[in-house]
Amino acid sequence: MAKVQKLRARKRGVVLNRSAGGDAGITFFLVILGIFMFIPMYFAIVQSLKPLDELFIFPPRLYVVNPSLQNFADLFRFLGTSWVPFSRYLFNTIFIAVLGTGGNLLLGSMAAYAFSKIKFPGSKGMFFLITRSLMLHAVAGQIVVFLLLSWMGLIDNIFSVIIPAWGGVLGIFLMKNYIDQNVSDAVLEAARIDGASEFRIFSQIVMPMSKPAIYTAIMFSFQGLWNMGQTVFIYSEQLKTLNYAIQQIVALGPLRAGAAAAASVFMMAVPISVFVITQARIIETMASSGMKD
Repeated sequence: MAKVQKLRARKRGVVLNRSAGGDAGITFFLVILGIFMFIPMYFAIVQSLKPLDELFIFPPRLYVVNPSLQNFADLFRFLGTSWVPFSRYLFNTIFIAVLGTGGNLLLGSMAAYAFSKIKFPGSKGMFFLITRSLMLHAVAGQIVVFLLLSWMGLIDNIFSVIIPAWGGVLGIFLMKNYIDQNVSDAVLEAARIDGASEFRIFSQIVMPMSKPAIYTAIMFSFQGLWNMGQTVFIYSEQLKTLNYAIQQIVALGPLRAGAAAAASVFMMAVPISVFVITQARIIETMASSGMKD
């Protein structure tokens, strides 16, 4: 007779009991996987602290003998010699990332609420197209976007990269699935009976209950905009981003290798900080959005 396995209930389901050895095995596997995932970031940090004579040693070392911050000093010195001030590149990047993320979050959350809780003709077909569009690279639609922005007179304008970011569909997908599973229809119906408008229900009930999905959408949108380099929509040097400026500086030869290593650490520091702050919310969203598999 087959051995009967005991079940235990957790928050949202029933799972099989695991032995202590199984838990230890899974923990060991996750630790090894975490180490492999951390190695690229560790290597980038080590490279940024190496003087030039250590950078060109082959095979590369996973440690630094004489750590130095000279690479970071060189990076900011090179940025300071540009005819466009470093502060201008930084302002452009922050402005694009903040405004683009804010617009994407506002429009995406409103669309997600409508797709999830408001029945209207064509909603299923529209959401089907949204989910399928996730399989397409952004470059595939650049010709259409360029024509639309040209018709609007926004070519070589900083809003030519902000407005397309407002139409990002990943946030809609994440928030719609999260609202489906975590916002009860009974709560919304009770609010409607009490006379609450749809906007009030959205802003005072749905949004506070969807904070994990909101944090996740912020992280993905901000990361993409922060790391944005050259685009086909902006030509003026005064409107370009910090990532573009860094790419131009470190592409001038091997003597800029140290500055390039420092630049990679500088550019990844902000998105990693955003992820660390919101990681618990992001994990909760992935577990509720259909992406955990």
